[in-house]
Amino acid sequence: GGQSQQRFERLIEEAADKFFKKVTERACEYWLPMLPDLKGIIVGGPGATKDFVINNGYLHHEINKIVKKPLFDVGYSNESGLRELVQNAGDLMDKIELEEERQFVDRFLKEIMNAHPKATYGEMMIRSALDQGAVDTLLISESLRKKKVFFNCRQCKHDWSSTIEGVTQIPDCPECGADGDQVREDESKEMDLIDELSLLASQSAATVKLISTDSEEGMTLKQAFGGMAALLRWSWS
Repeated sequence: GGQSQQRFERLIEEAADKFFKKVTERACEYWLPMLPDLKGIIVGGPGATKDFVINNGYLHHEINKIVKKPLFDVGYSNESGLRELVQNAGDLMDKIELEEERQFVDRFLKEIMNAHPKATYGEMMIRSALDQGAVDTLLISESLRKKKVFFNCRQCKHDWSSTIEGVTQIPDCPECGADGDQVREDESKEMDLIDELSLLASQSAATVKLISTDSEEGMTLKQAFGGMAALLRWSWS
């Protein structure tokens, strides 16, 4: 009869509600400890269940803030569906990554305007800050094409290094003045500048963030600051 049907539907709704609460509580217990490191949460699934869960307050409010829209339709709720979700959400993930990059550069630009900024830029200043363990986050443009090159003078045996971009003429010895014919480049020690700075950053547990040039902020880092900048742990000069 009608009452039995209504009771049956109510039992189904109650069971579904309990299931949604159980699943989202477990998910939030997993996500909350890593909340500071989460860039966003992408949700997908078959049918309208995902929309119902997201729109009806099942998630912890802090988790709900970082759920990214749109929600994605996928054909399965198993591992195949997860792969489909990753494929469908490619553009959204790129946008999330780009937005994070913009926030890092914006934070740097605001910081350097302060009287005692916790930020610096320029290769020499960044190297010095890295040596002192002052760097919290190193921002490097993906377009940076410089490398660290090592030289040795055959005449006075002086060793030195230099950061160069592209192919350059062998320099004269800065110690004895011998011309480039007497200077040898040690190609075995040559290192991409991004790799070298990343290695230095790892020695003081600094974070390295590669910044693309796909945003105005990314182009500003490249053109106005030589493709590298640093957010610091303390005010430093």
